[in-house]
Amino acid sequence: MYPVEEIMKVPVTLSKDATISDVIRIMSNKKIGRILLLDNQKITDIVTEKDMVFFLLNDQSEKKLEEIPISKIMKPVLSVSESTGIKSCAKKMIENGIGSLAITQQDKIVGIITKTDLIEYFAKTQPGKKTVGEYMSPYYAWAYADSPLYSIVSKMVNDKISRLILRNHEETPIGILSFSDLFRLSLTVGNQKEIVDDSNPSIPVVFPRKGFVSKEGFGGTIKASQIMKDEILTVNYDDDLTKACKVLVENKINGVGVLSSNGTLIGILSKTDIIKAIAFLN
Repeated sequence: MYPVEEIMKVPVTLSKDATISDVIRIMSNKKIGRILLLDNQKITDIVTEKDMVFFLLNDQSEKKLEEIPISKIMKPVLSVSESTGIKSCAKKMIENGIGSLAITQQDKIVGIITKTDLIEYFAKTQPGKKTVGEYMSPYYAWAYADSPLYSIVSKMVNDKISRLILRNHEETPIGILSFSDLFRLSLTVGNQKEIVDDSNPSIPVVFPRKGFVSKEGFGGTIKASQIMKDEILTVNYDDDLTKACKVLVENKINGVGVLSSNGTLIGILSKTDIIKAIAFLN
């Protein structure tokens, strides 16, 4: 398999002296899920979209986000050398429960790879090798679509899951809600304790505070069905795994539903499932 330098990308960076507001703006503008952070021009840490969501949902302070340093959220970045094989990178992601790795050249970080990069590689190089059914997760987390948002968010945070399938009371799946949806929502709506940040007129932002996980706040006044995506993208159990890779990449999503031969939703295939396939390729 190729060394990782063949697929690495140039990282987006920001000083670790930045604020949470700074990071949100860059993620929103560039439509990216992570930023590497610099300390005296040396990359040392990382912050991801998931880190931001956990913070936005849990933080109980009264501070504006432009007053909160990103150091409260950032984590040390894990790295591999540019000559590391792609299979080894997939294993490292699985072992550490992460979605990206920094790439070093002579002990200096020069690039980054993400799950998406590995999945694009797999789609191009491994057609006909694996099927969806070999790697799908037969269990998927779900809730009723008419549940209040705060209960959905609490479940996702407590169970540390990135997406929930939403059902009606006939037990039919009718939609999906993901961390990405919550992240976007957190930038556009608020409640009675909202903090409006209009310093950049090109990005109107209203940061909700104490609302998503509160019965009394925004999370108690809106149903999950009001913000869910009402289309669950799917693949079939017997499909080539590379087909599923293309669906994920082309639609910029992290998971798809898996259908049985009679069209019943029987599981979920996530990017992490595909990374496991890459990690154990012969």
